[in-house]
Amino acid sequence: MKILFVTLSNIGDCILTLPVLDVLREKYPQAKITCLVPPRPSEIFVNNPVVDRVVVFDKHVKLKEKINLFLSLNKEKFDLVVDLRNSFFGAFLAAKKRTSPLRRIPKKFRHMKDRHLFWAEFCDYVLKNKLNRSLVITSGDRDYIAGMLKENNLADCDKLIVVAPGSRSQSKCWDKQNFSQLCRRLVKEGFDLVLVGDKADQFACSYVQKSCPEAVNLCARTSISQLAALLKKAKLLLTNDSAVMHLASYLDVPVAAIFGPTDEAKYGPWSKKSVVIKKDIFCRPCQKAQCRFQTLACLAAIKPDDVFLQIKPLLEDNGQIILGNNKQYRRILISRTDRMGDVLLSTPVIQALRESFPQAYIAMMVTPYARDIVEGNPYLDEVILYDKDGKHKSWVGSLKFAGRLKKKKFDLAIVLYPNNRVHLITFLAGINQRLGYDRNFKFLLTDQIKHTKQYGEKHESEYALDLVRYLGVKPKEVSLFMPIKQESEEWANALFREEGIKGTDRLLVIHPTASCDSRIWPAERYAQVAEKLIQKYGFKVCIVSGGKDIQKAKAVVKNMRSKVVDLIGKTSISQVASLLKRSQLFISTDSGPMHVAVAFGVPVVTIFGRKQPGLSPKRWGPLGKQSKYLHKDVGCIQCLAHNCKKEFACLKAISVDDVVLAVESILK
Repeated sequence: MKILFVTLSNIGDCILTLPVLDVLREKYPQAKITCLVPPRPSEIFVNNPVVDRVVVFDKHVKLKEKINLFLSLNKEKFDLVVDLRNSFFGAFLAAKKRTSPLRRIPKKFRHMKDRHLFWAEFCDYVLKNKLNRSLVITSGDRDYIAGMLKENNLADCDKLIVVAPGSRSQSKCWDKQNFSQLCRRLVKEGFDLVLVGDKADQFACSYVQKSCPEAVNLCARTSISQLAALLKKAKLLLTNDSAVMHLASYLDVPVAAIFGPTDEAKYGPWSKKSVVIKKDIFCRPCQKAQCRFQTLACLAAIKPDDVFLQIKPLLEDNGQIILGNNKQYRRILISRTDRMGDVLLSTPVIQALRESFPQAYIAMMVTPYARDIVEGNPYLDEVILYDKDGKHKSWVGSLKFAGRLKKKKFDLAIVLYPNNRVHLITFLAGINQRLGYDRNFKFLLTDQIKHTKQYGEKHESEYALDLVRYLGVKPKEVSLFMPIKQESEEWANALFREEGIKGTDRLLVIHPTASCDSRIWPAERYAQVAEKLIQKYGFKVCIVSGGKDIQKAKAVVKNMRSKVVDLIGKTSISQVASLLKRSQLFISTDSGPMHVAVAFGVPVVTIFGRKQPGLSPKRWGPLGKQSKYLHKDVGCIQCLAHNCKKEFACLKAISVDDVVLAVESILK
């Protein structure tokens, strides 16, 4: 039997057709197979014992040469023509049997490998038979790779990762700086890296190696069969959507593939152990060679941390990532539109969602005031500002905001702060699943959990995590996170130089104000505490406060004899964070900066007043291991909070010595 096998143009496309060639060899072991292939992928078939003859066809040759090739092939009188290119040859060459160009492929066959098998009518055969691979790796190929690895001290490496940072199309290439950052992290984790690709990928590979010199650069130094021998030794291939990905998939090597505009359902990796790293922004997969926005935002949204998070299970267990959730979400919106501290206490939610839904596009909706808390969070893809006190204050403004949110096509909204208007906005934005607490326009939610925060039975961070637990997510830990801006770091360095604060000095930061008088300890007592700590421990003191509370905070400065750094009303949240990062102690009211200090591991002493369970330290206290809070019960039957009739006796019951003793217990 004589068979003509017509395959596709690119190397990756040809590799996708190899399962069909495998079936031809298994099904017709005595047949003589002729392969009609383009020049670039011809290497796959030349010298392959499975193939009897390779005919290289260049579509760019003159018409006369094409006609001569057709006539010579026509004389062969093939018994079977398998044309996976749907070309002129397959349609008109003389043959007893051929694949039909009119054969309709059912929608269930989405991946191109499976579509080729269906086209050749081999799907049933593959299901019933175990196939041998037709790609040949010779002993010479294995010896060459063994020598290259030995030359670079990787001969006995069992933690080898092959990295392919290039691709034939630039629209499929993840940024080389991201590859560099990820490679450095993998080296720190103890893995050995080998960079591969063809001549067109040399610049990307050289860039990565320059940033990560521990990586071995074999780019353009291997044939396809030699590359196959290298991949067989690898624990993982890390790659873009490229021919190397399909080669590793064909060899059943674990693959982590970074996808941008391409549809992974059609062209994704097909190893048994593989993962696709993607971000489902509203326009992907567009399957276009040119991005209509000229930004390739789908690739730009993928961060090195996203990739590491998803490949870690493959590296640890050499297995496929298995998520503990029945339902997967493509685009998730987290909403928290109240105060700064509340938003910071919700950051464990972001991390928990990212770990459970690593491929999801996750955005967080906050007020402009809380922007610095989450902007730059590595687990977030976008921060959406809802200015409820400004341009979105009116109903018209909120409706326009909902319209813009609708265009982002979120499929899940998690509303951490129950609010009538936010519930309405997420409803009007057409978000299919809306999860929140059963209060304030709760009928607009699709999923509700009982609101019990007023009982103060656990910490606010745990209440926030209850919403993601409802989704089947199991948070690993509760740790607060706030990113630091470079400009804030530069500001803090300049401040230290100007004020003569050295790195060896002990720095005490005091935040004496809050949004409600029921949380503000007397200013003169803050001053007395500061004076005692200066005298006994040599602290240098900074006073910080928001612009609305300038006069109350200034009262602390007026009551002090020692020099203090007065930053009242002069700092942003990000600048306060940079200051706290450099401090050794923070004394504060029950307010947002307390949680910022905890996020940076700074010891905190917090002064609490109110007796209401929902406002208690159990719900709002500092989470840090070195943190303490002071709270006294003065016998109030009912706490009226800011309407207190006892002149805030609970706050006044906390003495200067109480605070100093708390500080000393931390310092000891």
